[in-house]
Amino acid sequence: MPSKKLLFIFIIVLLIAGGGVFQWKRMHAPAAAPAPLPASSAQLPLVALSAADTVVLEKIELEQTLPLSGPIKAVNSAFVKARLAGELQDLLVREGDKVQVGQVIARIDPTEYQARLRQAQQQAQSAKAQVDIAQRSYDNNRSLVDQGFISKTALETSAFTLAASQASFQAAQSGVDVLQKALDDAVMRAPIGGLVAQRLAQNGERIAVDTRVVEIVDLSRLELEASLSPEDAMQVRIGQSAQLRIDGAEQGISARVARVNPSASATNRSVVVYLSVNPHPQLRQGLFAQGSLATGAQTLIALPLSAVRTDKPQPYVQAIVQGKVVHLPATMGIRGEYQGQTMVALEDMEPGLRVLRGSVGPLLAGTPVNIDEAKK
Repeated sequence: MPSKKLLFIFIIVLLIAGGGVFQWKRMHAPAAAPAPLPASSAQLPLVALSAADTVVLEKIELEQTLPLSGPIKAVNSAFVKARLAGELQDLLVREGDKVQVGQVIARIDPTEYQARLRQAQQQAQSAKAQVDIAQRSYDNNRSLVDQGFISKTALETSAFTLAASQASFQAAQSGVDVLQKALDDAVMRAPIGGLVAQRLAQNGERIAVDTRVVEIVDLSRLELEASLSPEDAMQVRIGQSAQLRIDGAEQGISARVARVNPSASATNRSVVVYLSVNPHPQLRQGLFAQGSLATGAQTLIALPLSAVRTDKPQPYVQAIVQGKVVHLPATMGIRGEYQGQTMVALEDMEPGLRVLRGSVGPLLAGTPVNIDEAKK
């Protein structure tokens, strides 16, 4: 029995000693090996580019411009309106027809006005007859007064009657003139030469006074009406040139500032600028044009606006330094036009720096780049 107790005590002592040895080995074990680096820190692949994919910063004469847009309108346009109420007749012109100044466009049925004119003429003839009668009566009474047969009071009465008759005749004659004018107004003529833009009535319609019948536009002189902010309008001067683009037109169109509205809009304080547009066979009234107005020029360090990237919180350019891509923050200045493309001035960069164009796309900083100068 005592031997079993001794065996049990011996086992317990062995367990305690084994646990101490394990704890000592754990405390004095060597440090674990470091984890392998992530794959993203591996060597970036080489990117081959041509010289045309880059642009070198240099000082250029940057033409400062203002963007503008607006409708094209004819300087001379007019509506042919009805001056009389009546039935429309003889309207033969249609959209696109060419008309001359004074050409007959249409007529108002003159039957009613012809009858009124005849009536007024007959009333004038009747008044003229009364004048003749009053004149003869006055002449006779004056002879009788000279002979002493009647008093001067009777002569004065004859004179008043003659004056009243003459006034009535003059009033009747004025009525004839008014109706003659109305009959002339029944014929509608073109006030300007040009092309018919709209036909707003049809033959046989009963139209009222001032009804628009035809619109005529003169395409020999066109202008652009552009609204500018007060700040931009301060830079506009008479004679400044502009280049315009119109949807569907193959070539750009030249324009020049002709007038500046002296008053600003009461709603948004904008100022309307009128640009005289050079004649062009593709231009029509109502077309929408947009372009840029040249306001001056400065010599600055600039590059194409498309080369400045904005996919980060701060604009930047992808420069090539020692054969690798470097992202440099870009502080943009004024914008302008140079050789047909939009440029932007950079205020914190030196000339000679090679920058990737916007067509290349984004590259990671540190990407090695090989520029093939032979490819343009």
